[in-house]
Amino acid sequence: MIGDAETKECQLKDPMDLFHSGQVVKICAPMVRYSKLAFRTLVRKYGCDLCYTPMIVAADFVRSAKARDSEFTTNKGDHPLIVQFAAKEAQVLCDAARIVCPFADGIDLNCGCPQRWAMAEGYGACLINKPELVRDMVRHVRNQIDNPRFSVSIKIRIHEDLKRTVDLCQKAEATGVSWITVHGRSVEERHQPVHYEAIKIIKQSMSIPIVANGDIKTLKDAENVHHLTGADDAVREVRKYSVTHMIEKAVNVNSNAFDHIQMKLFRSQRNLYLSGFTLFLWLVLRRTVTLLTQLAKEMASHAALEAQVNDATEAAKKYMAEKERLQEALSEKDISKKKVSAETTDEKLKEIEQLKGELQKTSNALHKANNDVIAVKKQSEGLKREYDRLLKEYEWLQGSLNAAEDKKDL
Repeated sequence: MIGDAETKECQLKDPMDLFHSGQVVKICAPMVRYSKLAFRTLVRKYGCDLCYTPMIVAADFVRSAKARDSEFTTNKGDHPLIVQFAAKEAQVLCDAARIVCPFADGIDLNCGCPQRWAMAEGYGACLINKPELVRDMVRHVRNQIDNPRFSVSIKIRIHEDLKRTVDLCQKAEATGVSWITVHGRSVEERHQPVHYEAIKIIKQSMSIPIVANGDIKTLKDAENVHHLTGADDAVREVRKYSVTHMIEKAVNVNSNAFDHIQMKLFRSQRNLYLSGFTLFLWLVLRRTVTLLTQLAKEMASHAALEAQVNDATEAAKKYMAEKERLQEALSEKDISKKKVSAETTDEKLKEIEQLKGELQKTSNALHKANNDVIAVKKQSEGLKREYDRLLKEYEWLQGSLNAAEDKKDL
């Protein structure tokens, strides 16, 4: 979980000191798949004051050591660092905070993620409608973490009725929240203009630092939003490290080849992930088509066997009718002709027995074909369930990609 063994020995920093520095605080917002240790190390070289981890589901983080090793890595130079959690239970959030407390400078409760999967699970933006729960979670962490320098913050979106947002912030402030990050859009809004005036009203109603968030892509944007909202010199900045940005920073920072290689690796990892999933989905669809084709062939074979059985049944009925006619003829003939007719009848009976044997074989073949068709149908149904599951996974991943785009806007 910890990238450097010396991390335990390092002196953790108090993020609140940044808000009293008199300068605009440049904060790298949590971004899915991007805000890992390597990315945080890179942005700190370009003047980022405070970094967040990507959003981590607290329940999984507490329950699974594998999840902890995968989701949270840090080192001695990765400070100040805020770990953002998605949680809906106070004790689970406390347990997660206790785990990261020795290695991070604070935690942030995500109450602003608008993704459907998060809100369906009771995480993210749905918490802005549950101020009592948010208050309990903040209070529990404050009571159970002994380190007074360990920050506890929340990130929210605004309500249509701004009074509800102000009430939520005041309740959080009363329980000891360190600062509040306000994304100036409602849950339903995505790319609409940010309501900076709403952030300003919230700031005027609070005595703790308020971090403005939304459509801040350059340092100039950060300064402009700072003046518009009056936020406490704390403006969350989500930067896209483009060529233009590199040139802008080159005046103050000498970039090196390693930084450029790191950025290229980030982009390559993203493209590789998307390409791999597309290939996997194509292979599944190809397998689906193959099985459907096989099912169609089996059904055609079943139809041919059924037609063969019907023909054999008709032939058997014909021979049975002929047998009845022969028996009637034998009853009317003289005794002398009965011997000859008996021989003919025996031959006919043998033929009938032969036909019965063929009919039995055909019936067995039909039964076997029916069993094969049932097995293929079951396999097809299993494949359909697998396809539905993969389609849901694809939709989830598509949602995650959309979330990544959303986070870039954060």
